[in-house]
Amino acid sequence: MPYDERPTVYSTEPEFSKRCPRCNQYPCRCPKVISLPAQEQTASIHFEKKGRGGKVVSVVRGLQLSSEDLKSLAKDLKRTCGTGGTVKAGAIEIQGDQRKKIADRLEGLGYKTKFVGG
Repeated sequence: MPYDERPTVYSTEPEFSKRCPRCNQYPCRCPKVISLPAQEQTASIHFEKKGRGGKVVSVVRGLQLSSEDLKSLAKDLKRTCGTGGTVKAGAIEIQGDQRKKIADRLEGLGYKTKFVGG
């Protein structure tokens, strides 16, 4: 295998650890996501426990929001449900089966909601 095609295993280059996971560039060259108004979006609310050691989470997907807006919405949903949660890969994960509370809060904010899965 030629030297240029070998994957980098370790690098002392400071920018190497700051590379974007989607485009693998520093600085990130991904197109910036623009938030759509709440009335134009439908949130899919999932119930998952696979790969989480039997723990249950409610996942909100399908929202086109900037990272700052997604984080603020996640903070609002965590406060509403009284539980913890996180934002991973453009989806909001809330601990526990909180689908009804999440749907009520999102509808109050103007989003359309639908339950997906069991």
